[in-house]
Amino acid sequence: MIHVVFNEADVEVLKKAIELDESLSGTIKIIRDDYAVGPLQNIYTPEGTAARKEWWKMVLDGGDYAGLVEEGKVNDEQVMLDIIEMLTNDENEEVWIWAAQNKHDVCGYYWMVGQLAAFQVRIQILYLNNLPFINEKGNIFYPDWLSQIPPKEFIKAKKLARPITRSEFEVDGDEWNKICSQGSLVRLLEGGKKILHKGVEFYDTDLSRYIMPDAQKASKIIHSFLSKHKETTGDAFLLWRLKNIIGQNERYEVSGKVGAMKDFEIKKRSAVETTE
Repeated sequence: MIHVVFNEADVEVLKKAIELDESLSGTIKIIRDDYAVGPLQNIYTPEGTAARKEWWKMVLDGGDYAGLVEEGKVNDEQVMLDIIEMLTNDENEEVWIWAAQNKHDVCGYYWMVGQLAAFQVRIQILYLNNLPFINEKGNIFYPDWLSQIPPKEFIKAKKLARPITRSEFEVDGDEWNKICSQGSLVRLLEGGKKILHKGVEFYDTDLSRYIMPDAQKASKIIHSFLSKHKETTGDAFLLWRLKNIIGQNERYEVSGKVGAMKDFEIKKRSAVETTE
């Protein structure tokens, strides 16, 4: 059994679930890239892959994750080759794709599912779409991320596994092709598996609301946004957008070197300062 997840935190909780239920034993693979942001044109070609990597290098440059692309830690293409090799070498092997109701997981699912069409009857999906679970306090809740689900609840969740149908492979493949051809750089999940397309500046207005008259670290501004908004994205992308906001608007004053999130502070200038 090959388990596929889309977040680092999901790996740990799934490992704990496997400790509780040996029937879940298997290899855990993680798709690390965030396909809810960034260019997707010709994503399965060397040119498309290279263009996406160059975009990520630009976004991460000078920030907390600078050099991540060059390190090769995010190499989803190799992960998929490994999965396909495992399926090819063992006809009894299956893939279980775990996805929660969020744009990151759904876009990751879209990216990988078409590449597994040759193994249709052996690809299972566990899409936790608006399904209730019980948290550590015994309360019912609807998780947005797999990592929010207690390990013991994963044992119940395994009953949701079902094969991806031939129709789904075709329909989802067509939908992904449309998503890739849109040219947008920000994607949101409207519901189910429906993706909405937004411009690169989508988060800017809400993010800028957390820049106050008193100086704050960029890390605090980003944390405030992430903790209070429903529509969020990764901190690396938000740091890049924050740098764009302060670089294009004289209303903000910056102290320190504009680099990693804790390297510089931002505050809103007063009306008098802006006028002067």
